[in-house]
Amino acid sequence: MKDLLTLKLYTRVARLGSFSAAAREGGLAQSQVSRMVAELEANLGVRLLTRTTRAVVPTEAGLEFLSRMEPALAAIEDAQNSVRETGELRGLLRVGMPSTMGTRVIMPRLSPFTERHPRLRVELLLDDTWQDLVRDAVDVGIRVGVLPDASGTRRLLGTMHRAFVASPAYVARHGMPKEPADLEKHRIVTGPAAPNSRSWKFERDGKTVAVEVEPHVATNDTAGALAAAASGLGIAATTSWACRREVQTGELLLMLPDWKTTELPVHAYFPMGRATRKAARAFVDFIAVELKTNPPLIRESE
Repeated sequence: MKDLLTLKLYTRVARLGSFSAAAREGGLAQSQVSRMVAELEANLGVRLLTRTTRAVVPTEAGLEFLSRMEPALAAIEDAQNSVRETGELRGLLRVGMPSTMGTRVIMPRLSPFTERHPRLRVELLLDDTWQDLVRDAVDVGIRVGVLPDASGTRRLLGTMHRAFVASPAYVARHGMPKEPADLEKHRIVTGPAAPNSRSWKFERDGKTVAVEVEPHVATNDTAGALAAAASGLGIAATTSWACRREVQTGELLLMLPDWKTTELPVHAYFPMGRATRKAARAFVDFIAVELKTNPPLIRESE
């Protein structure tokens, strides 16, 4: 068991980039963690970590060891969970998802799950870019849009549509677009949820309209796009899930609410090369029910 603890500690030090952080997480002294990892390196005859005064970084050998050990440790945790009569989940569950979805959609719904499994540690990796789930040892990823490959297992959690929003101050200065073509006269803010093409398509009553737009402000962060719109920089293309709070408070106004764009699928994605863990399946089952019974809509008529 000491060897197993040492291996777990190494993976956490490597992921957190800190002996002290791993020690706090494990309820141990930093000196104890440092000594155990040093003994592991001595037993293997290879340096796994490069230590500086500012950071702890895995060496090439350390990264290789990390990529092999994390799935093995996860499999051991699943084996232990499978024979516990209580059904209690333990260990570490790593979930990757877009930042705004994590903070506004998933986290507010997560408390009952964590209370049900108090021995399970949940690590949420928030990033508006798509993580390499295998490289980053992510057990399940929440991904928006068309998945680029079919190498893993997926589960559809729901759909969201794009929303176009602007601040009341911007609308007061530049007016409210009444038709999609009016967007060509406005300043446009784009973020990760904006259509990839500069030709945006809208549909209403069976009629499809394409509009050519030129972004004036662009960002790779959804929260940044919302902040830009709230600051009056233009009309932001985002998603209905992301801008719900600002629309409900009146900080942002919906543009063209009667026009629809292509809906975006939201999938739970289990990466190929990592066994689908019991904790990951339980997490996805919980979130799927939460999103179905309490969908993150802007208004009830949507």
